[in-house]
Amino acid sequence: MKYIIGIGGVTNGGKTTLTNRVIKALPNCCVVHQDDFFKPQDQIEVGEDGFKQWDVLDSLDMEAMVSTVRAWIENPVKFARSHGVNVTPGSKEPASKDIHILVIEGFLLYNYKPLIDLFDVRYYLAVPYDECKRRRSTRNYTVPDPPGLFDGHVWPMYLKHRKEMEDSGVDVVYLDGLKSRDELYNQVFEDIHNKLLNC
Repeated sequence: MKYIIGIGGVTNGGKTTLTNRVIKALPNCCVVHQDDFFKPQDQIEVGEDGFKQWDVLDSLDMEAMVSTVRAWIENPVKFARSHGVNVTPGSKEPASKDIHILVIEGFLLYNYKPLIDLFDVRYYLAVPYDECKRRRSTRNYTVPDPPGLFDGHVWPMYLKHRKEMEDSGVDVVYLDGLKSRDELYNQVFEDIHNKLLNC
């Protein structure tokens, strides 16, 4: 059985932290990080807001991302081995070499139609504006945020893309990013565990 999990949502919402815990607990589990598909900096356009447009789909090579996911779908064992993942049962799941899981993590997972339909379950982490801005200010990025980027581009793009996702009726499980890491992990792990047992 193949099972694809999306962990999406707002920047600095806790997606990577949650993903890293989940993939360690599930058997035969691989991960695809959307951040690995950013185009080179010189290909990122400057928008009308005066900022490089990092927080839009055009900043990502989404075709390459979908191709990577399709490579996993075609042969999860080969994909796992080529990404250094041992294909053995996990310690916290029912022992089965027949279960193969892919976790896809990123901030714009549910706005690209060719990707949306590949998920078996879609989680969406959200945090309020003030907390998101606070968390973002503590992060060090390869390309540092210029002054005003969060209010002038990042947050408006988050609101725009979330509204597009909701307006298009994408079925997501909302997660409160203000909950503790343990609470979020336990909620998601239990949900996935129950879904896998009922497949």
